[in-house]
Amino acid sequence: MFVSNIVFLIIFLVSIFIFSKEMSRIRYNISLGKDINRYGNKKQRWVQMFKVAFGQTKMVARPIAGLLHVIIYSGFLIINIELIEIIIDGIFGTHRILSFLGIVYNFLIASFEILAFLVLIVCIIFLTRRNIIKIKRFISSEMKGWPKLDANLILIFEIFLMSAFILMQASDLALQNINYPHYIKAGSFPVSKFLLPLFQDLNPEKIYFFERFFWWFHIIGIFLFLNYLPYSKHLHIIFAFPNTYYSNLNPKGQFENMESVKQEVLAMINPNNQNPPSSDDIKFGAKDVNDLNWVQLMNSYSCTECGRCTSECPANFTGKKLSPRKIMMDTRDRLEEFSKNISLGKSDNKSLLGDYISKEEIWACTSCNACTQACPINIDPLSIILDLRRYCVMEESSAPSELNMMFNNIENNGAPWQFASSDRLNWKE
Repeated sequence: MFVSNIVFLIIFLVSIFIFSKEMSRIRYNISLGKDINRYGNKKQRWVQMFKVAFGQTKMVARPIAGLLHVIIYSGFLIINIELIEIIIDGIFGTHRILSFLGIVYNFLIASFEILAFLVLIVCIIFLTRRNIIKIKRFISSEMKGWPKLDANLILIFEIFLMSAFILMQASDLALQNINYPHYIKAGSFPVSKFLLPLFQDLNPEKIYFFERFFWWFHIIGIFLFLNYLPYSKHLHIIFAFPNTYYSNLNPKGQFENMESVKQEVLAMINPNNQNPPSSDDIKFGAKDVNDLNWVQLMNSYSCTECGRCTSECPANFTGKKLSPRKIMMDTRDRLEEFSKNISLGKSDNKSLLGDYISKEEIWACTSCNACTQACPINIDPLSIILDLRRYCVMEESSAPSELNMMFNNIENNGAPWQFASSDRLNWKE
């Protein structure tokens, strides 16, 4: 085994190890949430995942942006097939090990090149939309600083990776054409063949140098990108699939009962219960991330920060402070901080409600579910907002005056209106 193959194997294994370790950390963070039963209706869940995550059905609701995203998504799935060959070649020192597939191989290489070129163009368009055209949902207050930089870095990463891939193909083709040792003739090159003039005046050794440079640049870039994912919004390329699988199958207007309320009511109506829940064990709603369920925490890591939820939010549209995207970003940021505090064995006396998400934000929500409907991967910001509201009402007795008036009317009159139940039908007179 050549030294370069040993070096490649070490880089590959280290990359996989670091990525696995970071994903284990994120999985632990998600496990800090409360349990929720999202395991039934497996057939329906698989259908939903293939329809929404694989099929991108909600992305294409906005045709132009949807089509561009489908190109990048298809490129990610299909071009990564080529990664298998690169890894095998890197470990064993072979060249185009899958070329025995013949005409199928030629078709695959051609499709890789076309998709790589299209992805390159789309990334440039996306950079233009974010930084020159400045579409409104990309320049909101929560998108300043790291979120903006992260989005740009991902696109720049993709541009470099696709450029390196096409140049690697072109230099490989140049070496094939001159029958350079070890470079067998294989593949179809509908895009990179137009770059051959870049190498026509170079001697074989320089062409070989450039081919190796682009090969290493491309594969190391992929490994770096892989280990950048756990710190990036681009993690959705992994979490979109479990996120859609475990998403809520109930109608969007159907809210789930709180288990803590259910247990307390059961204790009240069953005085013979030998093990009633202790009042110290019952908590209503959510104040911090560990009060949320694990699906809600997974939602926060799955968020693409695309802003479709916020752009559809009627409260945000009318100038109120609420942004469903910010709700998800704040939940993820707080979860990272909360988990870090656990590992350090300390408490920062902070919470999701108050320190990250204000009461003004959660009470601006109309509970219309437009955000959940708009999300391309079925993220549910409303469920988090409702749990934070429940904490305010049932733990702090804190609610807007209009709601307190309604609560009092329900308690006293059995209805939200300010008149006795006996007078309810007076309107018909």
